[in-house]
Amino acid sequence: MKIAILLYERMTALDAIGPLDVLSRLPGAEVSLVGFEPGPIRTEVGLGLVVDERFVDVTRPEVLVIPGGFGQVDLMEDGALHEWIRDVHDHSTWTTSVCTGSLILGAAGILQGRKATSHWLALEQLRDWGAEPVAQRVVEDGKLITAAGVSAGIDMGLTLAARIAGDEVAQTIQLGIEYDPDPPFDAGSPSKAPEFAVEFLRSQSRFVLEGR
Repeated sequence: MKIAILLYERMTALDAIGPLDVLSRLPGAEVSLVGFEPGPIRTEVGLGLVVDERFVDVTRPEVLVIPGGFGQVDLMEDGALHEWIRDVHDHSTWTTSVCTGSLILGAAGILQGRKATSHWLALEQLRDWGAEPVAQRVVEDGKLITAAGVSAGIDMGLTLAARIAGDEVAQTIQLGIEYDPDPPFDAGSPSKAPEFAVEFLRSQSRFVLEGR
């Protein structure tokens, strides 16, 4: 089972690494980290990740994962990447995204008339691409699975693992990575976070989402 995960400059590392750590544990999984050219890229915090193959050379993956991050804003114009995403989606078993990666899917025309989610600060932007925004951590619509911000990629990976290999395999993977969240604060969504945090991030939303 070929799994293609897109890497690009100024992406969010966990958007890719979360699903990677889950999906790579599926029986028969073959993960390829694809990008514009083989070699290193730098995430939004400067972490280096390595592209294995050019995306144009990976034509028929069963699973596609599109992460988000600051660099997403540079990938919104129609071009070779969007053409590849459309072609892959036409033949994929599952097409997925994490965080603002759903905006890339939207710009490629994949989300028209579909339910989807994204980072809470970017959620309403999905309407620009004809999608129906849903404020949930993971949203399934047919073979499309979109995840909310950053850490939700792990949840998406486990959801997809269950769809591919069954609940028992997904539960075993969850135990293997000891994914048992118990954060020190109940502030992980705007509905629960203190108002000062919500308002600060809203006021900085352009800078938070675009890394400026």
